Amino acid sequence: MRLEAIELHRVALPLVRPFETSFGRETERDVLLVHVRTDAGDGWGECVAGRDPFYSSEYVEGAAAVIERYLAPALFAARQPATRPTTARAARNREIAPLASSVAPALAGIAGHRMAKAALEAAVLDAELRASGTSMGTFFGAERSWVDCGVSVGIAPSIDDLLDEVAGYVAEGYRRIKLKIKPGWDLLPVAAVRELLGPRGLLQVDANTAYSRADVPLLAELDAFGLLLVEQPFAEEDIASHVALAAASTTPVCLDESILDVTTALDAIDRGATSVVNIKAGRMGGYLEALAVHDACRERDVPVWCGGMLESGIGRAANVALAALPGFTLPGDTSGSRRYFAEDLTAPFELGEGEHRGQLAVPAGAGTGVTVRSDLVERLSSRSVTILER
Repeated sequence: MRLEAIELHRVALPLVRPFETSFGRETERDVLLVHVRTDAGDGWGECVAGRDPFYSSEYVEGAAAVIERYLAPALFAARQPATRPTTARAARNREIAPLASSVAPALAGIAGHRMAKAALEAAVLDAELRASGTSMGTFFGAERSWVDCGVSVGIAPSIDDLLDEVAGYVAEGYRRIKLKIKPGWDLLPVAAVRELLGPRGLLQVDANTAYSRADVPLLAELDAFGLLLVEQPFAEEDIASHVALAAASTTPVCLDESILDVTTALDAIDRGATSVVNIKAGRMGGYLEALAVHDACRERDVPVWCGGMLESGIGRAANVALAALPGFTLPGDTSGSRRYFAEDLTAPFELGEGEHRGQLAVPAGAGTGVTVRSDLVERLSSRSVTILER
């Protein structure tokens, strides 16, 4: 397969309701799409960077610039890596998707920019799997055709508003609730939602690095609420404070922003900083590295779950396929499309009914298994650019 062109499309998708976390409030999702054209067909990827560099140093405009100026030229010049695969998974990846397997090595000389790199890899992988008639779930090694869905609930104007929102998601069938927390919005809203859900409802919290080491005693008070986990309370570089919280609390500590690859995952596990890992392909530089992290955690009996970044149906399709792997034992942030968007860039992902209430079906078609609504992409794009080999 030969890469012929890379297209970038910047699309604004309005959210059905504002989404607030400790680092800001969003009313629309600024989406950067990567569309690759090859001599064997097309593929799509989605960059999960936000509009501004508040959650991460990566942001949409910067991601587009680095793809256009550095990553795309490097990818056009890529050749099959000369090094031998070091794992059975890597060998299988190269056999089935040789071009996608060459993306990370080709871009390794450019520091950082994992989200931009992940979007390119996803688009190439989608094209390669579509050409071979292989679904992403099959390529990943999915063992389920349906995955349990959780929902992420932002910081609300009031506890009453929060309870109304959570009650709505429970009525829709979501199997796990995740609350965003920050200093001043933690114990009281968590207590209120625990009362609403009852003792058996699956509940976890996500701090998005909003706390400091001095808050360990406060965060340990969350033990009273029977949470599945507390996610990333401290800065991504602050592994020591996560170790301290894990020692002071009975609630499992989960790392998100700190986990960039297999090395950082195993280091955090070995140091006792995390007993659960949130896997986000965008944060790790691509789905192939995410698969490696899954495999490494499974070998250590460390549960993982699939995080979300307000993806459109393009990114959501790949996430749902990833979440069907055997190591993903906790419900992920793989919500239905209508949780975020009135109109999605693919056919909407809808929660199942009956025995599949609170679940999403894993797409079975080739590649991501979804058809991108090119007309909608064209209509909503504020900027599109085509990059050709120089």
